[in-house]
Amino acid sequence: MATIRERLDSDLKDAMRAKAEVKLLTIRALKSAIKYKEVEGENKVLDEPAIISVITTLVKQRRDAAAEYKNASRVDLADKEEQEIAILQAYLPAQLTAEQLAAEIGKAITEAGAKSAKDLGAVMKIVTPRLKGQAEGKAINDEVRLQLGKLS
Repeated sequence: MATIRERLDSDLKDAMRAKAEVKLLTIRALKSAIKYKEVEGENKVLDEPAIISVITTLVKQRRDAAAEYKNASRVDLADKEEQEIAILQAYLPAQLTAEQLAAEIGKAITEAGAKSAKDLGAVMKIVTPRLKGQAEGKAINDEVRLQLGKLS
């Protein structure tokens, strides 16, 4: 299977040939963000988990921007952000279903020995790195809170 970098390079060329403007701009922005992160940090070359982290950050930024555009009644800009989110998510690992997410969080709660909502931090420390790129942080947090609330 090709690495994310190889897929980005290939998809960039395909987008240029197809003149797919949104895809082209999104991939360029992603490659730029990866390059910026490499220059900024001590790592000269980011590994796959670090690239997934960059993509996750960009998806979150786009999601926040889309929400703001919708609040401002700028549906055209919100739609563009949604298109970019779909393009970026193609480079992330498969997202967990709600049932899979609940099961993983249940395991983490058991591992942490959590008894109440006060143990949120301990559970999050276990589950967040494990599910990096497979589920959004907000979804993880909401499910942890829900399951811990049932324990109280």
